[in-house]
Order: sequence, then C-alpha cells, then structure tokens
Amino acid sequence: MQRLTWFLIVTLVIPYLGFTSYPVVSDRVDKVIIDAGHGGKDPGNLGTRRYKTYEKDVALAVAIETAKEIEKKYPDVEVVLTRDSDKFLELYERTALANREKGDLFISIHCDAVDNKAAYGTTTYVMGKNHDDENQVALRENSVILMEDNYQEKYEGYDPLKPESYIALTLYQYAFQTQSIELAQIIQNSFKNDAGRRDRGVKQQPLYVTSRCSMPSVLVELGYLTNSQEEDFLLSSLGQKKMANAIVASFGSYKNRRESNIKEQETKREAKRLKDEEEKRKENLKPTYFIQLAVSGLKKPLNEKPFSNLERVSIKKEGRLYRYLQGDYNSKSECQKDLLFAKNNGFPDAFIVAFKNNEKISLTEAERLSQ
Repeated sequence: MQRLTWFLIVTLVIPYLGFTSYPVVSDRVDKVIIDAGHGGKDPGNLGTRRYKTYEKDVALAVAIETAKEIEKKYPDVEVVLTRDSDKFLELYERTALANREKGDLFISIHCDAVDNKAAYGTTTYVMGKNHDDENQVALRENSVILMEDNYQEKYEGYDPLKPESYIALTLYQYAFQTQSIELAQIIQNSFKNDAGRRDRGVKQQPLYVTSRCSMPSVLVELGYLTNSQEEDFLLSSLGQKKMANAIVASFGSYKNRRESNIKEQETKREAKRLKDEEEKRKENLKPTYFIQLAVSGLKKPLNEKPFSNLERVSIKKEGRLYRYLQGDYNSKSECQKDLLFAKNNGFPDAFIVAFKNNEKISLTEAERLSQ
C-alpha cells in the first residue's frame, strides 16, 4: 500500500507542480478572484427543469453582483472575474488565471443538486477528502474536465472518475487550509444570519478548482436548484442580491480579521522600536567611568611598562595632549576596585574620571546620571 501511495504521488502530484506557483501565505487581502462556475456548453446542474435558467446562469449573476459590491465597498481591493459572460472555461484555465493574477482569495460560486427534491440549504467547501459521502460533490464538480478537448494530455493522467486521482489533490492547499476554513465558516454564518438560508455547514472535498489555487480558496454551493422553492429564490433578482451581499459581507469580515493581524504586528514592531530608542537614549545618558593613569604631551607605547602592567589601557587624544585611561566601567564602585591596583603598579597618582557621550564630566554629574 505504501509503495502504491508513493507511486501515485510521483505520477500524479509531481507533474501538477507546473500548475501552481509557490505558495506564499499572507494576511493582506488586496485582490480577490470570483469564479462563476460552469458556463457555455457546460450548464452545470439543470435544477427542476421548470425553467431554461441553469446553474451556470445563477452562478454568473451572483458572481457579477458580488464583484460589483466588493468594488463599491472596498475600492482598494481589485476584483477579478474568471468569466463575465456565458462562456466555457476549462478548470485549469480558472486556476491558472487565479495564480497568474496572484490573488489573495479565490471564491468559486455554484449551485447544488441532488435526487432528493426536498434537500435545501447552503454549503461551503474547502480542500480535503470526505470519506463519508465518497466525494460525490467532487466527482460532480470535477467531471466537467471530461467535456474538455484532450483532457488526458492537459491534466496529465488525472481522471475525475478515478478515486486514486484524489490522492494528488489532497496534498495541495494545506498551506492555506486554516484561512480557507475560516473564510468558509464566515460565509456559512452570513448565509444563515444575513440571507436567512439553511446552514448545511463547512465541508471538505477534493475539488480540482480549489486545489490548484496558490491562495485560500472556497467553493460555495448557494443552494439546491433541485428544490423548487430554493430554485425560485435563487433565480429571483432579490435572492441573487441576498446571496451576493452575504458573500460580500463575509469577504469584508475575513479581510478585517486577516489584516488586523498585520496591524497588530505593526503595532508590536512600533512598540519595540520605541522601546529600543528609549533604552538607547537612556544608555546614552549613562556615564562611563575610567581610571586616569597619566596625561602627557608625548604618545607612549602601551606595550611597555608601566602600561603593560595593566589591562584595558587606551589613549584618548585631546588637542596636543594624550590622556591614558584604564577601563571602561559602568559604575564608580567597579572602577574603585581596580584603582588601588593601578596605584601600586606604576601609577601612584591615578584617579577616577567620568565621560558621557565621549565628553568628560564631573564625578558629581556622573553620580547624578547613574541614579
């Protein structure tokens, strides 16, 4: 089994690396990709078949409304639609566009369908494998690949009808899983509280369109077109606006949450900078103590006696004079410990001096600054 798993990773995962750019996790949300599912020759699900309006039409209407409202409420955010008309897009084109645009979020909009006509409510999917329902949603949404020309070559062996193909997909998006789940939960809460829809929860599925995006990604199922009441709601202008507004509100909440992390980090950095500056300022106020050994008009070598009897001896030139110092010391008491040794080793007239910012100050001033 282990050998089979590695074989699948090598044959299915490695070839896909060309589809995505290297993932970089960021808290800033400056660009969002809105993906209207299906389109053109791919109608998506047909609903109750009472109307000639299908999943592709609802997805496009809600996507356009969502994009318009985000641009209006968040003028600093760039919105990119994968499609703005009834055209067919191959799945890899959607993800390639998202990655090429370097989006910070990817939201794919769809409508659900099931044989049980009584089923209704909203669901938001993130990348993952759900063993409970054998990935039926993934099979349905990914099967659009079969409508594409030369899909065997484009997807390099990936077959949406084969369960083993989903091993490859589950290895992607983990870098963004936390953010994706966070956004999905916010969307579901907004659908329930703002749009009054039934919340069917956040679920995981190995969906191709979310797996290949190098950014947090979700796939939204607005509701069941196979439920006549929910279909009527989603086909209505009011219903589409409600669902779009819920997505927009969720986007705003997510953006504020993520970017509050940036503000918090900036606040911490600024606080640290101010603290460092204050410590540096205080450090500059502190005096430095030395033992003055001698003053001479001649520069004498320190490797000869009596200077060589002592450690840490330096020369400070002041005009034409050379001041010979031992130290430096942080306190007068530290200085006094070595003063007696200096007096007994060639410098009987040695005494303590103090400096601040390289300028000599009185010991009285130094003691005041040290307090």
